[in-house]
Amino acid sequence: MNYRHAFHAGNHADVLKHLVLTRLIALMARKEQPFAYLDSHAGIGLYDLKGDQASRTGEYLEGIARLWGQQDLPAMTADYLRVLHEMNPDGGLRYYPGSPELARRLTRGQDRVLLNEKHPEDGKLLKDNMKGDRRVAVHLGEGWHLARALLPVAEKRAVMLIDPPFEQLDEMQRCAASLKEAIGRMRQTVAAIWYPIKDQRALKRFYQDLAGTGAPKLLRVELLVHPLDTPASLNGSGLAIANPPWGLEDELRELLPWLAQKLAQTQGDWRMDWLIAE
Repeated sequence: MNYRHAFHAGNHADVLKHLVLTRLIALMARKEQPFAYLDSHAGIGLYDLKGDQASRTGEYLEGIARLWGQQDLPAMTADYLRVLHEMNPDGGLRYYPGSPELARRLTRGQDRVLLNEKHPEDGKLLKDNMKGDRRVAVHLGEGWHLARALLPVAEKRAVMLIDPPFEQLDEMQRCAASLKEAIGRMRQTVAAIWYPIKDQRALKRFYQDLAGTGAPKLLRVELLVHPLDTPASLNGSGLAIANPPWGLEDELRELLPWLAQKLAQTQGDWRMDWLIAE
């Protein structure tokens, strides 16, 4: 396992993923009943954008840096930007939250945060970054086993993020299998799979696999920063969201055109539709 997310922290894909995640948490929190947040490939949780890895690629300059300091931001960005400002109180953009830190800061006292990271060094860093919060548990196992290990949860409500490094050729297939297992073990799980938009043939097979997972409903959300046919590039990214909470579709219909404009590198675009309609 060679993937280290620090090289890509804060890029356009992170912005999409983390904005959607903050909205999932906010919409789940409308009900007083607690929920558990599960993260299958959690990373280290906190990133230094001025550190060696992030500064070497500078990907955040085409991502979060484009939103930092902007005025008249959409209301849906408030929670995301609030965490960023709390982490960067001097007004400069240096520290960036991964999904574990966003979940830790935005969930409530009655909620739990269950994180998994297989990479041994990153797992240790994740434990260090999350220590002191009794609601957070860090597991150092195989991310693909998370659903069978932890679902169903006692809270009866769950948000699960499936976000592998996509180093192996079968990881899209394994994402679909993981979603199918999660839904099979706890049908009401709100499960979000992040995926890169590169190979159109692989994506077509992935969409077919997702449609066969048996999820009650499955929303496809995609953001492009380059045209689909741009070669050898991360043209964009997407999220397949099972059981999205009520209100998310309307929020994203407003947010995605704005993001496509702000984050476009050559030509921005977006789409949202149902892979499995209710």
